[in-house]
Amino acid sequence: MKAEKLAEIIGSDFFTGVPDSQLKALCNYLMNTYGIDPKHHVIAANEGNCTALAAGYHLATGKIPVVYMQNSGEGNIINPLASLLSDKVYAIPTVFVIGWRGEPNVHDEPQHIYQGEVTVKLMEDMDVETFIIGKDTADSEVENAMKEFKDILAKGKCVAFVVRKGALSYDEKVVYKNNNTMVREEIIRHITAVSGDDPIVSTTGKASRELFEIREANSQPHKFDFLTVGSMGHSSSIALGIAINKPNTKIWCIDGDGAVLMHMGAMAVMGANKPENLVHVVINNSAHETVGGMPTVAGNIDITGIAKACGYPYAVSVDSFEALDNELKSAKERNSLSLIEVKCSIGARDDLGRPTTTALENKQNFMEYLKNLG
Repeated sequence: MKAEKLAEIIGSDFFTGVPDSQLKALCNYLMNTYGIDPKHHVIAANEGNCTALAAGYHLATGKIPVVYMQNSGEGNIINPLASLLSDKVYAIPTVFVIGWRGEPNVHDEPQHIYQGEVTVKLMEDMDVETFIIGKDTADSEVENAMKEFKDILAKGKCVAFVVRKGALSYDEKVVYKNNNTMVREEIIRHITAVSGDDPIVSTTGKASRELFEIREANSQPHKFDFLTVGSMGHSSSIALGIAINKPNTKIWCIDGDGAVLMHMGAMAVMGANKPENLVHVVINNSAHETVGGMPTVAGNIDITGIAKACGYPYAVSVDSFEALDNELKSAKERNSLSLIEVKCSIGARDDLGRPTTTALENKQNFMEYLKNLG
């Protein structure tokens, strides 16, 4: 199905969401059609943020908004769906478009397996009527589903289109880029060179994949690294929990701008606790690159200023490898919570692999390594 046809059938003029690779065709269509336009299309920090923004749109206009997301974001919408949108509370009708990662019997990454199993059930448990769109779903079937959805929406209820892998297409190309020159994989290579045997917690997406491959290329063990293959936005909190309980060990967190935005409150908790042994590196390409390159708002905010306001004793931004190396070396020696923002280009090599160890093996090896650190 063409992404533009789905948008036409839904008939809304306001879309907000968090980009998803399964919905890349829809995301590209929205970027080509609206770009980032607060009246028509907003890429928000997390899915709960999108849902509340959609509610505000409905309150102001009386019209029906669309919230798009990967199914991993369902957890972020449960609270506003139950306590804000529900017809038992404010009865705010909303159309959700959900990319179905980890669909049963479809190969996917480990972090998507269980989420994929419960994707439709979660929506049904939240009293959200669903319709599944697959590669063979005819436009007329979606049109008929939307006709039924309109009756449901008129009652102040929510509905959802759950989109299978490869179900949507869009023929126009969209190029996502910025003016930064530093490449993320090389940035991570510099981090590992300075961190040495220190434990690293890396965020979900290509950053963890690149870290794994760097260790492979260096013939290093993977025990140093906890690869947060899911749980976007939570790597810094994982690192904080480790740092508090391993106060004599330097802990590094490799984070991304989209992840930082998704749960920015973690920075306030980090700053309030001020672990002296934690280095928080935020690689900022102002993009949701792993799922297609759609923009984040991180290019328009002052991440180091936010960190300082949250209580980080030291925060700096760099845009060259010389400056990065100097800051990494200083942070390794500094007995103080530090944040290093690294301005990064968009892009990764085409042959980037994926971890060959399981998530459980990664956890066990990492825990054993931490245990031996005392």
